[in-house]
Amino acid sequence: MRRLFAAAIVRELRLALRHAGDSLAAVLFFALAAALFPLALGPGPALLARMATGTVWVLALLAALLPLERLYGADHEDGGLDELLAAGLPAPAIAAAKMLTHWLACGVPVIAASVPVQVMLGAAPTPVGLAALALGTLCLSLIGGVAACVSLGARRGTLLLPLLALPLATAPLIFGAAAADAARLGLDATSDLALLAAFLCAALPVCPLAAGLALREG
Repeated sequence: MRRLFAAAIVRELRLALRHAGDSLAAVLFFALAAALFPLALGPGPALLARMATGTVWVLALLAALLPLERLYGADHEDGGLDELLAAGLPAPAIAAAKMLTHWLACGVPVIAASVPVQVMLGAAPTPVGLAALALGTLCLSLIGGVAACVSLGARRGTLLLPLLALPLATAPLIFGAAAADAARLGLDATSDLALLAAFLCAALPVCPLAAGLALREG
């Protein structure tokens, strides 16, 4: 089972590299949308620094949604999901491999792009803030993976996907942004970071199981 799961991750990473434009589009959206905030809010450094944390987190959430439509769609259309199931890999394991790959291909580049974005907005990145963003983007990949499974094959799946994912992402957004903002201000971010980690610990087993059930039903 471990070999099958590892092979599934390698397969998903190869597909992600083949469609690297999806990850690049997510990062470009993140950076370009962040560059619009100084134009809309004005060049005041104090205001931009105060808005930096919320800006980064909201845009990271929106950027994570962009590649989700292709997460299962291509395999669903060409029968790749059926082949993975026939190979003996459980549906939750398939979902977990795709969620992990989504985070590696989209979440990690967004985390890297957040450093110059925060500098541009006048807020110095902190280790706690980057750790919170890493935990938060992984939560978003798990939640988005479930939403992508539920909306798979739906007539208006493109519209349904963000409607399912955005409300569920409220908790990691709140705790992660609060932890990053506290660290930026020199305050104790332990409680917010612990709540974010607790949410991730709950999502790690629940989201692949829920997504696997949706794949089976689909």
